Amino acid sequence: MGAWTAEARRREIVRVARATGSVDVTALAAELGVAKETVRRDLRVLEDHGLVRRTHGGACPVESAGFETTLAFRATSRVPEKRRIAAAAAGLLGEAETVFVDEGFTPRLIAEALPRDRPLTVVTASLPVAGALAQADRVSVLLLGGRVRAGTLATVDHWTTRMLAGFVLDLAYIGANGISREYGLTTPDPAVGEVKTQAVRAARRTVFAGVHSKFGAVGFCRFAEVGTLETIVTSTLLPSAEAHRYSLLGPQVIRV
Repeated sequence: MGAWTAEARRREIVRVARATGSVDVTALAAELGVAKETVRRDLRVLEDHGLVRRTHGGACPVESAGFETTLAFRATSRVPEKRRIAAAAAGLLGEAETVFVDEGFTPRLIAEALPRDRPLTVVTASLPVAGALAQADRVSVLLLGGRVRAGTLATVDHWTTRMLAGFVLDLAYIGANGISREYGLTTPDPAVGEVKTQAVRAARRTVFAGVHSKFGAVGFCRFAEVGTLETIVTSTLLPSAEAHRYSLLGPQVIRV
């Protein structure tokens, strides 16, 4: 291909970021045949338009009302980091007997890491989470009804939130597409946001589990403030200084 226009170059950067989960300045410069500073300038423009979030040496896509990664993609992205986070989150179960497990790949890993040697009731809107626990002898699974979203295989809408409103839960494991100190926990889809909001309301304790790249990202729909969380579980890839800033808002921050 010949020389890229600025518009075409930025479209390509967004396409690659969404396809792979992140982009690297050096690799993009080589692929596009431009200077690294040109790529950095493109990333600044794309960040200003809310399409990517810059990271050290590159950028990652920002999920929005018009773009959300599928569960299948999430199962291939940052898997070792997600497994560490999930194991640490499952270790926070304590004496909880009734637990909400959110939709998403990391919550599914949390479900798989929950103990099977004690009675436990798990409430979830996620078909994969329900499937991971359905055959555990001492775990009772309550799958919330509703419309199933194709990308995440999770239920939403009024059927789902109405069922959740009738429960008092000991603990909720919550995911999000973004978490920021200013805007709290966010997600691209309003229907998903309603389910998450209701789960947080129903729970005595709430644990957020998410990879480091979610911090500072902001989605379309706000569903909880950072201060409503008991604990945040992430990885050591989130700088300790940034983790401390989140802890000042109330939750314990665990980096693994």
